[in-house]
Amino acid sequence: MSRPMKRPVRIAVTGAAGNIGKALLSQIGAGSLFGPDQPVILQLIELPQAIDQLRGAAMELEDCAFPLVHSITLHTDSATGFADAHYAFLIGAMPRKQGMERADLLQANAEIFSLQGRMINDHANPDVRVLVVGNPCNTNAMIASRNAPDLCPTQFTAMSRLDHNRMAGILANRIGYNPANLRKLIVWGNHSATMVPDIDHGNCFGQPLTELVDDKWFKDVFVEKIQKRGAEIIQTCGHSSTLSAARSAVDHMNSWANGTRADDYASMGVISDGSYGITKGIHFSFPVHCNYGRYQIVQGLQLNPWLQDMIKRTEDELLKERELVQDLLPKETEARHNNFSRDYSNGREQTSGEHFLSAQKISEHE
Repeated sequence: MSRPMKRPVRIAVTGAAGNIGKALLSQIGAGSLFGPDQPVILQLIELPQAIDQLRGAAMELEDCAFPLVHSITLHTDSATGFADAHYAFLIGAMPRKQGMERADLLQANAEIFSLQGRMINDHANPDVRVLVVGNPCNTNAMIASRNAPDLCPTQFTAMSRLDHNRMAGILANRIGYNPANLRKLIVWGNHSATMVPDIDHGNCFGQPLTELVDDKWFKDVFVEKIQKRGAEIIQTCGHSSTLSAARSAVDHMNSWANGTRADDYASMGVISDGSYGITKGIHFSFPVHCNYGRYQIVQGLQLNPWLQDMIKRTEDELLKERELVQDLLPKETEARHNNFSRDYSNGREQTSGEHFLSAQKISEHE
């Protein structure tokens, strides 16, 4: 006997006609995001000049005949595109062009994500979960969150799951195991060349990864390989990561909505609450546990001096990025973000003003 279908959830995707967007949509339609019994309403958002490409992507989705795709709507207006959305994937962003300084890229994307933050604040479901994929994703997530005064900062996240998955795939190949057997990998910091891969707390079938991986190879080869993997892919095939980025976006949102294994971590770019001494208010990749549609930063991990130094460098980079976009960060949300804190006492995490429904309850809303 087949299981009854749930009520559809609304998923908004910006940059939906791009390569990552189309790869993501095919996975959502196939049920990789929420499983085989969760219908979806796809709200696809693009720039006006890309509307024909968006129509083509929608036609292909229709031709796939996915049973879970309840309906598809196309939008060039973010207000209608984000209307009542339960989940939002922000993929569309200005790519870095030849000769463009990082500061110019940050400024251009800051304007895009400040507008999207306001549109999500005003039109999305109050319990929306937002994943920023478009780079620089950590700072873009902070900008969008700062421009959404009615939403909790924890509703906006940045994608470091791509780096996490890269770690799993490359390490598993190195030590001769399946990536699914690796536990408690961590990516700290910014999704950039300063990100910090960490295997100190990881294991494979209970054996510490530090016993399976040579420390010199890890520090001299592996860390740089993860930090520069995106650039390596561009150099090799002429375009940025597509399939892996889409897969990682699905993994990120699936972990957030449906939970992580009790014996594992996920890496997510989330607003810092001061954990591990990281400046409050920036979006920083931490190890997290997810349950009932919420995430919680893993507490109490011991960090060796090498890790502490690397983490400080990636934090400094994010603080510099925040300075470059300061003029687009509304003053009305400054205090709430820069003084953000969570109470982890008694093993229970609480956040003032946080108002998430469980994934099951969200699915009951139109």
